[in-house]
This record gives sequence, structure tokens and C-alpha cells, in this order.
Amino acid sequence: ARRWGLTSPFGAFIDPVADKLIVAMALIVLTVAHGMPTVDVGLPFVLTADVGLPTALTITRELAVSALREWMAQQGKRDTVKVGFMGKCKTAAQMIAITGLLLALPGGIWSLQGLYLPSLAVLWLSTVLALQSALTYFLAAWPSLNPSIPPDARVD
Repeated sequence: ARRWGLTSPFGAFIDPVADKLIVAMALIVLTVAHGMPTVDVGLPFVLTADVGLPTALTITRELAVSALREWMAQQGKRDTVKVGFMGKCKTAAQMIAITGLLLALPGGIWSLQGLYLPSLAVLWLSTVLALQSALTYFLAAWPSLNPSIPPDARVD
């Protein structure tokens, strides 16, 4: 859209949301498709330890960071939590992992089982990058989130 000059405020808003929804849905489908092994964590459901745990962590992170960005934008401090290089690396790793996990689906068209473990490792790498970048965003926003910090000590 940018290349052809077809941008709009709504497009700028919906683009990152659509990306997050596509990634979340792909990870949920992969969690179900690669359903074993499981871990009983005392909840009314069972998590799959391989794809399910990084999926849950990633989706939780995306919701938290999206809420933080929206709140910071309302405070007029959008640039405090703008997307950084680590976020770009996280997204690239997610795309590589999702592609590999799709290709490694049991009974799939290609069923390249040899891609499963490397793709799972890349998925965990993307999860670590996601959590690290979330920590970076929340630390940057902390002075604005914590009203007990004196105004002269805030980074605005």
C-alpha cells in the first residue's frame, strides 16, 4: 500500500492488528495440530508444552504490549513504545517458525518432520525476543505508568 500511495489512517491502525491476529491464529492452529506432549498445570485445560506454551506467552505479550501502546498514545507518548529492531527480529523469527511448523505437520502435503525441532527452537527464540522487547517497552513506559515518580525524574 505504501509503495502505491494507498495508505490511510485506518490502514495504518489495522495493519499491525491484522498481523497479530494472523500470527495468533496460526500459532493456535499449530498448537492443536502438534498437540503432544501435554502439561497439566492445574487449570481447567491442558497446555501443550511444545507449541502451546510459547503460543500462550506470545499472545499474552501481544495483548499486553498493544494495550500499553494504546494507553501511551492516549497520554501523547506514543514514541516511548514505538516498534524497535528487536520487535522486527521477533516477527521474522515467528514467520520462519510458523512456516517450518506448518511444513512439519504430521500427515501434511509435505510432512517434512525434520523441520519440527529446528522450527520449534526458532519459535522459542521468537518468544524470548517477544518477552525481552515487552520488558523493554514496559521499562520505557514505567515513569508514565507509575505516578509516584516525581515529574522531574520522569523520562518524557
